[in-house]
Parts: sequence; C-alpha cells; structure tokens
Amino acid sequence: MGRWLYSLCLYLALPGVLAFLAYRGLREPGYRASVPQRFGHVVPEGDSPIWVHAVSVGEVLAAVPLVRRLMARFPQHPVLITTMTPTGADRVRDVFGDEVAHRYVPYDLPHMVSRFLSRVEPAILVIMETEVWPNLVHGCFRRGIPIILANARLSQKSAAGYARLAPLALPAFEKLDWIAAQSATDAERFRSLGADSGCVSVTGSIKYDVRVDEHTRVLAEQLRERMGPQRPVWIAASTHEGEDEPLLAAHEQLLDHHPDALLVLVPRHPERFETVARLIEGRGLVLARRSVGDEPAGAQVYLADTMGELLMLFGGADAAFMGGSLIARGGHNPLEAAAWALPVLTGPQVFNFTSVYEQLEREGGVTFVSDGQLLADELCRLSEDPQKRGTMGGCNLGVLEANQGALERLYEGVCRYLTDAT
Repeated sequence: MGRWLYSLCLYLALPGVLAFLAYRGLREPGYRASVPQRFGHVVPEGDSPIWVHAVSVGEVLAAVPLVRRLMARFPQHPVLITTMTPTGADRVRDVFGDEVAHRYVPYDLPHMVSRFLSRVEPAILVIMETEVWPNLVHGCFRRGIPIILANARLSQKSAAGYARLAPLALPAFEKLDWIAAQSATDAERFRSLGADSGCVSVTGSIKYDVRVDEHTRVLAEQLRERMGPQRPVWIAASTHEGEDEPLLAAHEQLLDHHPDALLVLVPRHPERFETVARLIEGRGLVLARRSVGDEPAGAQVYLADTMGELLMLFGGADAAFMGGSLIARGGHNPLEAAAWALPVLTGPQVFNFTSVYEQLEREGGVTFVSDGQLLADELCRLSEDPQKRGTMGGCNLGVLEANQGALERLYEGVCRYLTDAT
C-alpha cells in the first residue's frame, strides 16, 4: 500500500516536476536534453548490460575503479551508467568516453521504470551509496535482476527519515540482494530498516582506496611551481553557498600575517562559478581563474572553476578545508586530501562522513572550526608550523592506508552476483 500511495503522490507532482525541468533547462541545457530519458525513453546499447547507478559527480568518481575492473572481468557485458544530474553525466563522459553508455535514470514512476527496464534488460543493478527508489527496486525485483547497494552509507538523519516512511522504505530494503556497507554503524542502520541481516556485509568504504597516479603528481607539481613553491597555499574544496564569505574573510586575516598566501577556492557546483568570482572581486582580492588560464603566481585567490581536477588540486596545497561543513550540508569526503598527506580543517557539520572524520580526529589529523575566525587562527598556526602540518598530514595518510581494501571486497562480491545472474 505504501508504494502505491507514494506512486500516486509522484503522479500528482508530475506537473511540478515538468515545470522544474523547464526552469533548470533555461540555466543548464543538460536538463533539457535529458527529458525523454527521465521518462524511460532510452535506446539500449548492447545486451544484458552491467547497470551502475551513480546519482551525481561524487558517486560517479567513487564508481570508476569498480567499473574499470568489471569491464576487464566481464568484457561480454557492456556497462551502462545512469545519473540524475548533467554534471554527473559530464563526468561519465570525461572519464570513460565511449567505453560505457550513459543514460539518465527514469523518474520513479511504475510505468516509466517498466519502460526503462524493458528496453535496457540489465544483468545486474549496482547502486552507489544510498540511492534507493521503491519502484525501481520493485521493478528489478519482479524481473529477477540482482540489486546491490555498493559502498552503502546511511547517516543517522537519513535513517530517521526512512524510518518515518517505514511502510514505503522497509519493503524496498527487504528486496535488495546485497548491501555492502561502509561501516558497522551503517550496516546496523540498514538492518533496522528491514534489510535481511544475511544480505548485509561490512566491506568498508571504497573511497579509502584513493591512489594518486604519477601523471596526477606531475600535474600537481607543475601547478605548485606556477603558484610559487615557498608561499603558504591552502585549498577550500567543494564549497557551498553561505560558506565562501567566511572562507574569504579567513583568508584576508591570513593575508595580514602572510601577505603572499594563496587560497585555492573550489566551489562544489559549476553554476556558482560566476557568483563566486564576483564575490572575490567585490572584496578587492586579486583573482586568477583556472578556466581561462590565468596564472596563479600573482593572485591572492585562485578560483578552480573547472570540473574533475580536485584530486590534482589538493596536491598543490599545504592544508585543506573541506566545504559543506559550515552549513548543514553534511560535509564532503576528506580522503583525497589525506592521500596527499595534508592536514584537514572542517566545519562541524560532517554527518555524511561521520566515521571518516572520527578516525581522522582520533589520530590527530583533523581540526574542527565553527566559524571563519577560528579557521583563520588555525590557518595562521599551520602556516607557521611545518612540523605540525607534517604530523597531521602523516596521520591522515596513515588512516587512509590502514582502511584500504574495500574495493577488492566489493568487486569480488559483485562478481559473484553477476556470475550467478548470467
């Protein structure tokens, strides 16, 4: 009954959804191009594809190493990656080119899901992290398509939300064939929502399996040379609206003590690039923009208004602040910064990555700051204490290396289900 009421509500909301698509399409053409696919009108590419659903950029990047290994192991199966956002679609194309097919996932209405599944006929569905849609799960379950929730995480806030919708959520979680949870806490939350205990495993987070390849290291070294190897450089990664102002204020205070300091500012969403650029210039700071090839050497703020370069950009910095944490966004993954042995600074709102930050804090690699003033104070201390930077960064790298191996466990599990399905 819960799923039928949910579907009825979605049907009633459909006019609003269409209006939203039209509005977003005015600003982002990718939304206009995706409309037919969102209604299940897709052209399949190949028979019995391995279907990986990754809602947006972060999930796409997390899925890349798993997809690469599955492509090598099962060349007879094409790979289909679905996303919800155009930025996620762009990352799929940037990373894989024509090696995989991309489509937008259909809206979670029964006839749209049925149309999509009839045309695609996937061998398996691998959902990255927590994108569980009741009608999509039910449609796959009815057709005998194995459903794996990979690298699965569930914050306390999300678990409480699902619990409030128990008649809808519980049947969906009961139909999942395997939940590969990031932590024991995540696993217990999934079990509390109806997942069969025998279908839940703790495999760890594949985000710990970060590798900085030689090409990326060379690019980072070249960028640091252009910035100025001796000046203090810090990066504010994946910032959201409401965070840039206190971050820029903190940088201005750092400049009072270290006039040659450089902030590498990386907004999370590309539609904010222009707004952030105007904000920087409005404060009278010297701006260089990566997208137009500006040289960072003489700048006070280097705006990284490009996509897909964050791992490399970390390699040019001495310390990292993780955005989405000064507001109630839940923070962002600090492990790419840890892979470069950087000290990590963050605001208090990190509920999306609680277990990761707890480990980093326990080892002494992360500092929590609640506002721009405290951030400025910590940046000044780190800029003047290279030994502390090295100690904190080494702790973070140690945590990263101690937790690696989740990718192998997840890959082997997916292979077992895929082999059984075919």
